[in-house]
Amino acid sequence: MEIDTQGHLSAMGRSVLYLERDGKGASAVILTRSFATTIEDVWEAMTTIDRIPRWAMPVSGDLELGGRFQLEGNAGGTVVECEPLSRVSVTWEFMGDVSWVDVQFADDGAGSVTVTVTHTAILSPFWDDFGPGAVGVGWETALLGLALHIADPDAEKPDEMEFVTSPEGRAYIECSSEAWGQASIAAGTDADAAQAAARRTTGFYTGEPVEPA
Repeated sequence: MEIDTQGHLSAMGRSVLYLERDGKGASAVILTRSFATTIEDVWEAMTTIDRIPRWAMPVSGDLELGGRFQLEGNAGGTVVECEPLSRVSVTWEFMGDVSWVDVQFADDGAGSVTVTVTHTAILSPFWDDFGPGAVGVGWETALLGLALHIADPDAEKPDEMEFVTSPEGRAYIECSSEAWGQASIAAGTDADAAQAAARRTTGFYTGEPVEPA
């Protein structure tokens, strides 16, 4: 499948916010993207066990308020807020760390729906090493998969590893990492530190050697 990577990169809104969570310094990585479909379609694609694997990874558990879920080979968590067709919030539990993901849905009134994903985490050495791209590139790649699925629900899901190791996939990750570095700078991060974190993020996703902090 030929993917318009530049078009998908341009379609993504990216921002970073420094804040406080539970009395500790935290960061919010915010992604915004519009999809040419109905709000019902996007909501179902992002919140039902049957459809999530068609653009992301298999998920098990109870995707209801208070329910627990587990993404295969990735994070698990609890659904802590759910307003149908409007908002869903979950804890994001991975490798002993807990962060928080909030997804908001807004009907643009012109045949499209805007989805805003906010991933909030306590600041840590991992953030110092990789910055917002660590989760930003991951979510951006997931939303690329969602966009392809929304555009053609019957199409076979692209092989993630094949894409990541292809020249266009590597270029996509590098451009996404660089864009998250710029978003980090805009949020007040030192430019040299943000750019170094972006390079390490590219290496993290492509399997290239990662420069230590």
